[in-house]
Amino acid sequence: MLYNFLYPLAEHWSWLNIFQYISFRSIYALVTSLVLCWLFGPACIRWLQKHQGKGQPIRDDGPESHFSKKGTPTMGGILILLSLTISTLLWADLSNIFIWLALFVTLSYAGIGCYDDYLKVIRHDPKGLAGRWKLLLQVIFGTAAAIVLFYTTEPIVDVPIFNVQWHMGFWYVPFVVFVLVATSNAVNLTDGLDGLAVTPTLMVAGTFGVIAYLSGHIHFAEYLLIPPVVGAGELTVFCAAMAGACLGFLWFNTYPAQVFMGDIGSLALGGALALVACVIHQQFLLVIAGGLFVVEAISVIVQVASFKMTGKRVFRMAPIHHHFELKGWAEPKVIVRFWIIAFLLALLALSTLKLR
Repeated sequence: MLYNFLYPLAEHWSWLNIFQYISFRSIYALVTSLVLCWLFGPACIRWLQKHQGKGQPIRDDGPESHFSKKGTPTMGGILILLSLTISTLLWADLSNIFIWLALFVTLSYAGIGCYDDYLKVIRHDPKGLAGRWKLLLQVIFGTAAAIVLFYTTEPIVDVPIFNVQWHMGFWYVPFVVFVLVATSNAVNLTDGLDGLAVTPTLMVAGTFGVIAYLSGHIHFAEYLLIPPVVGAGELTVFCAAMAGACLGFLWFNTYPAQVFMGDIGSLALGGALALVACVIHQQFLLVIAGGLFVVEAISVIVQVASFKMTGKRVFRMAPIHHHFELKGWAEPKVIVRFWIIAFLLALLALSTLKLR
């Protein structure tokens, strides 16, 4: 909004030229979303406590240390979404279709998570929204986004390290839908400990913000042998706003958490990361940068498959972060060690830009 209103006035006031720079607007998008989280956080937490009563449902079969979390409000993802959306609308170029597409996926997936949280917390339905309906809604919204991408970008997928660009044709649409649905659910599964999901999300958002900037700059993209995408650089502002919102939310979500993000936050953030990766054709790089999410999701799949086929469990509990808790690791130790792994994976993803 500020770009669209102020940059055209640069011919009269030259100092307004500063708004043309994505780097400048990205920095302030991050700061804006961070400050908004700090400002609205306490009031948001009080409002959630007032309307939720018992707060986040706690699994009876989970680690005993989690029973002390009973009564902690959830749906704090509202705070993330509010800060992210306002900051993006303030600092991004609103004539850019990728910005609106990112907001569409983020808010539509947030809506799915919001209804699921509402059923669990307000209606006291422990099952929440049935899995088949949740998946169907994710596919519907994901398909709409995938079709738009199919007609606004090349239907290709970049394969890092091997310097191969896979042209998928119309198969690109179901592939994008799969990436959106898989990533949103993987982030959702990771969100089981205080700050465990939001910090790796911050790291992946930062990683893809850098790559989006490089992809949107034709000379950088050609030099690094990555697919150039006209207009993708503007997603750097969106990623910065996401990173700032995550950082601000972590202030309240760090151990011991004052609020949980809930499905409204985890599904939205997962969808947002996946959408950015799809716009810049870096779906495979998302597997590296978001490797922690992948491992968490695979641990659940392996656990369920093993129990159904053999009657035995591979892990003491899935997702895998609960396995380490039941092995005796303190919750903060699990969280920080997983953060370290996420940081290393983000660096590894960035390093592939030179391994071509």
